[in-house]
Amino acid sequence: MNFELTEEQKMIQDMARKFAEREIKPVAAEFDRTHDHPKDIVAKMGELGLMGVTVSEEYGGAGMDYICYVLSMIEISKACASCGVIMSVCNSLYNFPVYAYGTEEQKHKYLQPVASGQAIGCYGLTESGAGSDPAKMRTMAVLEGDQWVINGEKKFITNGNVADYCVLAAVTDREAGYKGISSFIVDLRNTPGFKVGTVEEKLGINASGTAELIFEDARLPKENLLGKPGEGFKQMLTTLDGGRIGIASQAIGIGRAVLEEAVEYSKTREQFGRPISSFQAIQWKLSDIATQLDAAELLTLRAAWLEQNGKGYEKEAAMAKLFASDTAMWAAVEGVQVLGGYGYCKDYPMERHMRDAKITQIYEGTNEIMRLVIARNLLKQR
Repeated sequence: MNFELTEEQKMIQDMARKFAEREIKPVAAEFDRTHDHPKDIVAKMGELGLMGVTVSEEYGGAGMDYICYVLSMIEISKACASCGVIMSVCNSLYNFPVYAYGTEEQKHKYLQPVASGQAIGCYGLTESGAGSDPAKMRTMAVLEGDQWVINGEKKFITNGNVADYCVLAAVTDREAGYKGISSFIVDLRNTPGFKVGTVEEKLGINASGTAELIFEDARLPKENLLGKPGEGFKQMLTTLDGGRIGIASQAIGIGRAVLEEAVEYSKTREQFGRPISSFQAIQWKLSDIATQLDAAELLTLRAAWLEQNGKGYEKEAAMAKLFASDTAMWAAVEGVQVLGGYGYCKDYPMERHMRDAKITQIYEGTNEIMRLVIARNLLKQR
């Protein structure tokens, strides 16, 4: 068993870290305050290959492996969780299904712009009545001649307010249950009948837009079907498995920021005539956070390695996402406690980390669903 990173992996980790420290961290609080989409930063991330890490160079990506993706996601998310989730959605939820299931024409037309960072992608799955249970999906796609006609609304779509393209899940056969769900690629800028609905006001990840996508007799070319009719649910499950590795990485990044700031604060804050870092109560908090984060990172790297090597990783991705997100939330609460009253104030980034961490326990499948996925795999193995 080799824990040593390759030169390429070290290179992208170092590049992402330096870029995040120099370009993202200084402005993260302002983006959180204004809720503005970090357009210029995302464009620079694209230039560095971070918006298509695992996509081959032929289609505009960096052509690197999933370990590189995890390492770079951690560094970006450590500086700004909003930038991290924008990156994650483009890489995991948009690029992956188009890359894995798209035709050559679809890849060149719809994958290349996003993987190269020239455009933004999103994934249209969740609805107001269909979150953890996609069988309740109501968005319909009906084939009329050489066009698909889409009607329905998607909810809580990350990047939805700024995206150029969307991988959309819709029902094509209501009687077929899960086997009646299909996937489509939608050019959101050039689709009559589409509009952006409500852009949500959220607890955290405020520089990442979360929006409704509304389709009213929206018409897509017949060739924008991704794969075959009825394959959408299977595509969705595989896509979400990879997405969970991305969110685990985001959670680890948030946790790393918490730990770094708690350590630095504890060295400078004095009580009873000495730094609070000298007190065992604080040392134990820092030690526990560091240990849990290392465990989360190892779980996530394992899942990424399995994906990279074409092995089953559904259970391992769920474990990584579950543990990393719970760790990030717990670490952020402890981090606020280390800073005391200052941790509760916006003068310090710690309160932002706590707000940002919460969503990692919810999206890409709630942690309750993660436990069901893990249990299903365990029971299937017996």
